[in-house]
Amino acid sequence: MFREIRPAIVLLLVLTAITGVAYPLAMTGIAGALFPAKAQGSLIEKDGKVVGSALIGQEFKEDKYFHGRPSATVAPDPNDSTKTVSAPYNAANSGGSNLGPTSKALADRLKEDVDKLRSENPNAAVPVDLVTTSASGLDPDISPEAAEFQVPRVAKARNMPQDAVKQIVAANVQGRLFGLLGEPRVNVLALNLALDRAAAR
Repeated sequence: MFREIRPAIVLLLVLTAITGVAYPLAMTGIAGALFPAKAQGSLIEKDGKVVGSALIGQEFKEDKYFHGRPSATVAPDPNDSTKTVSAPYNAANSGGSNLGPTSKALADRLKEDVDKLRSENPNAAVPVDLVTTSASGLDPDISPEAAEFQVPRVAKARNMPQDAVKQIVAANVQGRLFGLLGEPRVNVLALNLALDRAAAR
């Protein structure tokens, strides 16, 4: 009987070694050699210190910074493990809110966010990505329109001319991949770091 199942055991071990060990190690080595920054998580440094990743959004609350998309990620409540609390951009619990178009909680949050944004810039339409969460809750990018919408608030908080802030936004717009895929976008962390550099000059 062992003679009959031996080929299956050998095949299982060989394929496990190839697909579970050799292939992942080879791909990790190739990725590290060809794309070292991306293979290490696309980390962004400031003054030699890691301040974030180009792939994962983070929360900016101060008026002098551009804000990203709302994040619906949560974490366990430290006071009651059966409940959760809001934890924006929590990479350990990536996901959307799962609230549908008939949800009163979603409608109330959207109304509150839109009203707040309209008070900041009453002369412009509120871009949809400033009030809706992404499916992952970790989106690091906003649309160029969402960045331009925030220019008056950021310029006022930094005591900078709006045109200067608009130029920084324009310099940080990333186009479609290969000119075809995706939409133009602005990485919020990179934009805020560019603002800090401009203010330090």
